[in-house]
Amino acid sequence: MISTQPFGRTGHTSTRVLFGAAAFGQVSQAEADRTMEQLIEAGVNHIDTAASYGDSELRLGPWMARIRDDVFLATKTGERTAGAAYDQIRRSLERLEVDYVDLIQLHNLVEPEEWETALGPGGALEGAIRAREEGLVRAIGVTGHGTTIATMHRRALDRFDFDSVLLPFNYPMMQNPQYAADFEDLVATCQERNVAVQTIKAITRAPWGDEPHTAATWYEPLRDRDAIDVAVHWVLGRPGVFLNTVGDIHVLPKVLDAAASFQEKPSEEAMEQLARQWEMEPLFV
Repeated sequence: MISTQPFGRTGHTSTRVLFGAAAFGQVSQAEADRTMEQLIEAGVNHIDTAASYGDSELRLGPWMARIRDDVFLATKTGERTAGAAYDQIRRSLERLEVDYVDLIQLHNLVEPEEWETALGPGGALEGAIRAREEGLVRAIGVTGHGTTIATMHRRALDRFDFDSVLLPFNYPMMQNPQYAADFEDLVATCQERNVAVQTIKAITRAPWGDEPHTAATWYEPLRDRDAIDVAVHWVLGRPGVFLNTVGDIHVLPKVLDAAASFQEKPSEEAMEQLARQWEMEPLFV
């Protein structure tokens, strides 16, 4: 059984493992249907997709008539201006076959110039607020990648009272002292304000090298079951955070199994051994 906790101040109690629907970006409807059955069986009740995730919203749409009342549904807009963001939100609702989403997120808001545009006058945030006022979305969040994103999210929370943040969190990433300090500062602020903290890239092994890619993820994931168990348990060992699953439907069942078996955080020695054995590297430097 995957444990649950309140998703910030949204009023929803979400499974600590959220389905990262980037995994549906390039799969058939039949493949998506089989994966959705697995997620339902595992009890996952929170889905996180994005307008930019290929066919993901379209693959989820046929399921909404069946499960909409049982899941927290989040999507993202990568647009930076108000009108474009609002229009994209409307298109996402059509693709998802729903009247509203529980959470709209400003997607990958990392670069300072884009950040200023999106959060400034006429920016994407205004489009998201308009959608919220019209009942098309219920909460607003912000997401991003990279070593500066914890700091950018902390600044964003000073600009606007976001309901959630999303950023990388894994063992290799947290060996960067500056990123670790920035992450801790952000999480402390989120705890004070009851902002949900979503984490990504839990089972990253390293950036892809020159070898052919053997998974749908844009990074090389861990695929050994025991290794995935340790990496997932390390993330879930951090109280209060959520783990967004892997972007490959074939690796996903191992992540779900790891989440269901979680009991305690692995020791530092276990993590050091994992990192050495699998030659783990940070995805962002």
